[in-house]
Amino acid sequence: MRRIVALALITACVGACVNTGLRDLQSNSRGPDEFIIEPKAPLQTPDDLSALPTPTPGQSNLTDNDPLGDAVVALGGRTSDAAGIPASDGALVTAASRFGVAPDIRADLAAEDERFRKRQARFSQIRLFREDRYLEAYSRERLDANKTAERWRRAGARTPSYPPN
Repeated sequence: MRRIVALALITACVGACVNTGLRDLQSNSRGPDEFIIEPKAPLQTPDDLSALPTPTPGQSNLTDNDPLGDAVVALGGRTSDAAGIPASDGALVTAASRFGVAPDIRADLAAEDERFRKRQARFSQIRLFREDRYLEAYSRERLDANKTAERWRRAGARTPSYPPN
């Protein structure tokens, strides 16, 4: 009996040391999956297999001429034929960049986020049950919608999209 209890205790201790990462991305919904691969054009077999062009990774091919554009349209966006910013988004881009634009903002934010998550996860690697580590790490950064709406209401601002008290 002691051996069974000891074996169960060792298994539980070792199982608690599993590090699945900060964010456990699993879908619990039965909704549509946006990332299912769906071929748009039928596949074709060329007449001469020895005369195929060399593959160009990331470029278009005979079956799928614009994969990135097709993905944008599938996710609800619009493609633009002209390079640059569409005229309909010009005012938005101007307002967003009025204080300047950092060219390496994505790399800076990724490095800062990595440092933040390492600080938050120093002593949180051992857990008995699976948890969403992302929400725990960012719990202090999260806004409370009710408190924020009340604060704006007390300041005299109208909040028409928020439900009344």
